[in-house]
Amino acid sequence: MDAYADPLGALDRRAAERLGREARELARFRDEPPQMASGAVGKNGFLHLGFERRGARTIVAKLDRRIPSMVQRALYPEQALPDLAWVFMITTTGCVLQGDRLALEIALGPRARAHVTTQSATKIHSMDANYAAQTQRITLDEGAYLELLPEPLIPHRHARFISDTQISLAPSATLLYSEILQPGRKHHHPDECFGATLLSLATSARRPDGRLLFSEKLVIEPQRHPLRQTGVMDTFDVFGNLILLTPTEVADRVDARIGTEVDLAGGLAFGACRLPNDAGLIFKVLARETAQVKAKQREFWGILREEVTGTALSPPFFWR
Repeated sequence: MDAYADPLGALDRRAAERLGREARELARFRDEPPQMASGAVGKNGFLHLGFERRGARTIVAKLDRRIPSMVQRALYPEQALPDLAWVFMITTTGCVLQGDRLALEIALGPRARAHVTTQSATKIHSMDANYAAQTQRITLDEGAYLELLPEPLIPHRHARFISDTQISLAPSATLLYSEILQPGRKHHHPDECFGATLLSLATSARRPDGRLLFSEKLVIEPQRHPLRQTGVMDTFDVFGNLILLTPTEVADRVDARIGTEVDLAGGLAFGACRLPNDAGLIFKVLARETAQVKAKQREFWGILREEVTGTALSPPFFWR
């Protein structure tokens, strides 16, 4: 099936609105914002990115967007991987507000390689009405390779945010998908740390024939279920979730090279486990600071890059 035959047919512009209606955890937040209706112009953005392999490079072959979603032109900054297209996603509003309905679709054709990230952290502003919703659809064809590593999510106090990520990938494809969740602006106000009202983050993956590989959903309600307890966040502040979907032989090699550690004094804990149905690995990190999570995830990323492409990560760019 051509991943780009009907880019907007696969991207339902109303998917984020449906997601909010069907999520039981949002039943308390159906009221409309008095300033501007949910999903109004400027609050109903989408971005479709279609990557294709053309000769020795991967290019952005399909692009469609609606404000506030934008994207930069593809960059090729890595000499060791000249075919890897780097793309930065941008929002013209600088933050996510109540009533926002956002959708993202990324599709990679056969043997395409891409690195997709954001220009900065995603800030979820305080809300006194409704909620913000985001849907993400990721499709990888045979032999495709995608590093989807956005900057952290920063929910402000009283934020209400729901996200649903659905992945479809061929057996020979590889996806590295990262989520970093900060506790809020913890140095800004005493009530900011774990001050969000509701965060609902769901991820699922399937094969192109529809066979479910795995699903995970985190529902975080700090006022109803405190996070400062053993078995949840305890003394840690930042949570990192790294999902690796890849062929079994790659997962075996990556798993053999990563470790597990709980260092309460240093404020860092991490470890990996196998995903069901030979889908790959899930790597989780807890830390007191975001830099610690990023450093540990970069180690994992570097191991994967070596095992899949045979090349090492380039030194961090000044803009990364």
